[in-house]
Amino acid sequence: MKKRILSLLFVLVFSFVRADEGMWLLYMLGDHVYNEMVKKGLKLTKEQLYSLNKPSIKDAIVIFGGGCTGEIVSREGLVFTNHHCGYSAIAAASTVENNYLRDGFYAKSKAEEIPAPSLSVQFLVRIDDVTKEVEDALKGLSGAERATKLQAISNDIVKRTTDGNNLEARVVPFFRNNQYLLFVYERYRDVRLVGTPPESIGKFGGDTDNWEWPRHTGDFAVFRVYMSKDGKAAAYAPDNVPYIPKYYLNVSTKGVKENDYAMILGYPGSTNRYETSWGVKIKTEIENPAIVNLRDARLKLMFEEMKKSDAVRLQLASSYAAIANYWKFFDGEAKQLMKYDVFGQKKAEEEKFIQWAKGKPEYAQVFAEYEKAYKEWWPYTKQRIYLNEGILGSPLAAYAASWQALETALTRDNPSADEINRVVESLKRTRTIFLQNENKASDQNIIAATSRMFYTDIESAQHPAEFFTRLRTGYGDLGDEQTYKKFAADVFSKTMVFDDAKWEAFMAKPEAAALRDDPAYAYVSAFVKNYNTRFASKFTEFTHRNNDLSRLYLKGVREMNPGKTMYPDANFTMRLSYGNVKSYRPRDAVFYDYVCTMKGVLEKYKPGDYEFDLPKELLEAAKKKDFGPYKDARTNDLVVNFISTNDITGGNSGSPVLNGSGELIGLAFDGNYEALSHKIAFDKDLNRTICVDIRYVLWCIDKLGGAKHIVDELTLK
Repeated sequence: MKKRILSLLFVLVFSFVRADEGMWLLYMLGDHVYNEMVKKGLKLTKEQLYSLNKPSIKDAIVIFGGGCTGEIVSREGLVFTNHHCGYSAIAAASTVENNYLRDGFYAKSKAEEIPAPSLSVQFLVRIDDVTKEVEDALKGLSGAERATKLQAISNDIVKRTTDGNNLEARVVPFFRNNQYLLFVYERYRDVRLVGTPPESIGKFGGDTDNWEWPRHTGDFAVFRVYMSKDGKAAAYAPDNVPYIPKYYLNVSTKGVKENDYAMILGYPGSTNRYETSWGVKIKTEIENPAIVNLRDARLKLMFEEMKKSDAVRLQLASSYAAIANYWKFFDGEAKQLMKYDVFGQKKAEEEKFIQWAKGKPEYAQVFAEYEKAYKEWWPYTKQRIYLNEGILGSPLAAYAASWQALETALTRDNPSADEINRVVESLKRTRTIFLQNENKASDQNIIAATSRMFYTDIESAQHPAEFFTRLRTGYGDLGDEQTYKKFAADVFSKTMVFDDAKWEAFMAKPEAAALRDDPAYAYVSAFVKNYNTRFASKFTEFTHRNNDLSRLYLKGVREMNPGKTMYPDANFTMRLSYGNVKSYRPRDAVFYDYVCTMKGVLEKYKPGDYEFDLPKELLEAAKKKDFGPYKDARTNDLVVNFISTNDITGGNSGSPVLNGSGELIGLAFDGNYEALSHKIAFDKDLNRTICVDIRYVLWCIDKLGGAKHIVDELTLK
C-alpha cells in the first residue's frame, strides 16, 4: 500500500517564509505553517481543514468546469463560483429572446434550473505519494526517454487506481519533477445553472477594470450539482436529485475589517516561482510582447463586430472574454517583472547557486547548460508564438488545422477505411459546433491581419516561403494591407467549410488532393507544416533539456538550503493560502482602502456604456439605500469587493475566501495590476487578491434577483 501524503519527504517547515506567500498543500501543513496560520487568526484544527476519514473543508471544494474552483454551500449541492467561470455555460443557455448574459437569471424552483452539459465538478477523494514507484521506473533516464517512460508509468498507476470504479486519477509532478503524487477524483456531470446576475453586474468594469483595484464587480454565479437517485455520480437525467454533500460551507454575514484573517482554498493553475533568469528574459523580451501584440489585434477586430448587434455580441462573448483576460495579464506581467528587476533578483540567486555548486560535479554545469539551451532556442521563440496566437488565433484556421488527421489517414501506404470513416465522422460533428460559434466577418479580418503580421514580424528565413510566393503572385504586394484582405476574402468565399454541397460531396468521397486544394486548409497547413518540419524538433529538444535542468537545479537548491520552508509550484491541485484583509499603498501619495462600496459603483456608472452601464433595478435600490441586512456597519454602505494578502493565481477563480472559523466571507476572482509578476515572483508588499464580498452576492440574489429562497437555503452565521 502506498504511503499517504502525511508522510511525505518534502515537508520542509523549519524556517520562515515571506509574509503570506505560499500555495500550500493541505495535507503537507507542518507545524510551522499551521502555527503561523493560528497566529493570524485561524481557529480550526488541521483535521477540520483536511481529513481522509472525516468530513472536512476539503470536501466542500470542487474543480469547477475545466479551470476554475467552486464551493458547496448548502445541504442540497448548491455551488458558488465566479460569473466568469460560468460564463460559457450562461452564454450557451442564452438566446436573443432569453438573454441571461444581459438580463440575469434566477430559477424560482429546482424545476427551472437549466442543465449545463458542458460543465462538471470534481471532488478530491484522496492523494497517494507514488514518488518511489515513479522514480524507480525513471532511474537513469533523461530527455525524451524520461518523458515517455513517465507517461507510461503514470498511465499504469492511473489504470490500476481507476479500474472497476467511477473514479478518475492523475499523477502530478511536484518540485520540478522531484516528487510525484497521485490525485484521485470523483466527477459529477449533472450541473445546472441556478442563478446569475446580469453581465452588467457580473462583469462590471469589463476590460478597463480587469486586474485593477479599486474594483466594483459582482463576479459570482450559482449552480447546483445533481446525482442519481441512488446517490451516485451520473450524467444528466431529469429524475436526478440534488447532491448531498459530505461537507458544505457556512456563510458569514458579519463582514470584514482591516487585518482580519483570510484563507483561500482552491485550484491555482500554474506558477513558475523557481524560474531562472533566462526564463524571465525570454518572457519579457519576446514571449509576452508577442502575445499581447497578437491578442490586441484579434480583440479589436472581434469588438468591431460585437458592437453591431446583440446576436454577435452573444456569439463572441465567451471567446472574447477569454482572450481579453490574459491579454492584460501578459502585458502587466512583463511590465512588473521589469519594474522590480526580477531578472536581477534571479541572477543574484543563481550566482549563489553557482558558487555553491563549484566542486560538485552533479550541479557545476547546470547554468552553463541553461545558457546553451536558451541560446539555441531563442531565435525561434517568436515564430512559434505567431503560429499559435496569430495564425491559429483564427477560429477557421484552427478548425481547418484539425483536418490534418484526415490527410494523414488518406496518405498512408495502406489507407484504412475504418480510420478514414472515424475521422470523417468526427470532422462532421466538429463542423456543426464550429459553424454555430463562427462569426465570419471578424474571423476573415483576423486571417488578413495575422497573416500580414507573420510576414512583417517574423524573419523571412522562418516563413513558409511557398505560401508567401503564391500570395504575391495571386494577390499583389506583400507590404500592402489590401493583399491580405483580398486573400482572406477568397479563403472564406471558396472553402468548403461554408458550402454544404461542397462539404457533403467531399465527405462522401474524401481525397487528399481535394483536401489540399481547399483554401482554408492550404492556408493553415502551410504554416503548421513549416513549423512541424523545421522547428518543432528544436522546441521539443529545448523543452526536454529545460525539464532535466530544472529538476536538477531545484534538487540542488534544496540541498543548498537544508530546512528551508518551500512550497511546490501551483499545478491545478488543491491548495491553501492564508493572509489578512489589508489596504495598501501602490505608489507615492496613493492609498487604497481594503473595501469598495456601492458608492464607487455609482461613481463609475455610465449609461449605455459597454463596460460601466448598470441595471435599473440596482440603480433604484442603491438610490434608496435598500441594503437590508447586508449593509456594512463601518462604511454605512454595501461593500462590493475587498482585498486580502492571499497568494493565488489563475484557477483560483471562484475559490472561497474563509474567515478564521472556516465561514465563507467572499469569492476570490482577481489579482491586482501592481503584482502581476506573481506567477514568477511574489511581492510581499503589493500582492493583493480581489474578492467579491459575500454580502454583495446575497444582496444581488435577494434584493435584485428576487430569489430569497436561494439565500434561505444557505446556513448564515
